[in-house]
Amino acid sequence: MPFSIHLIVAALLAICFASCTNTVSTPNSRQKDKLNAVFVNPYSEGTYDHFVSSKNYPDTYSIFIDPHLLEQLDKSNTSIEIDLQRQRGYLLYNNEYVAMDYPVSTGQSAFPTPRGEYRILKKIRTNKRSNLYGKIYDADGNVTNSDANINQDPIPAGGKFVGASMKYWMRISWEGLGMHQGKVPRYPVSHGCIRTYYKAVPLVYDKVSVGTPVVIR
Repeated sequence: MPFSIHLIVAALLAICFASCTNTVSTPNSRQKDKLNAVFVNPYSEGTYDHFVSSKNYPDTYSIFIDPHLLEQLDKSNTSIEIDLQRQRGYLLYNNEYVAMDYPVSTGQSAFPTPRGEYRILKKIRTNKRSNLYGKIYDADGNVTNSDANINQDPIPAGGKFVGASMKYWMRISWEGLGMHQGKVPRYPVSHGCIRTYYKAVPLVYDKVSVGTPVVIR
């Protein structure tokens, strides 16, 4: 009798183990559907809705351009909007229609880019360097500080400070805030300015004028 009981218990344990194993390793139909699901963008390719509905938006380095709207931009109908949360810039027609959507990188937490309404005050295409942030070199020409603040970091004897390049400079405040070409990781990293992706900034620069409205939100 004891031997029979042991056989029955062993059989029951084997059945339970097999059942539990099958339950864990075999997904049901709903789980299979989720595993096999493929994202399908519901909007027509080439449209702005399709662009912003892509799986990697807004982190993408891709740029959206509406050639028809871009062609119509002039001093009377052009504006820029900077989205701090999405880290995107928008070149707008009549403050509403997106002619261009492009990557930017704004101020890091220690140097936040201030929200507000501005206007472009000055434009300098190439010969603009920061008078505050840049690199420090020693007397032999070696970089000793690649992220220097001229007001805080010492310059070694015989060395020099070289301000960071700010090509396509578009000043929007007399306190030093502006838009310019720079490295654009997909998160805030600047000292307050709006760094603009190198593939986008020449076109943005050419489409705006002194007086163009800029909204940072």
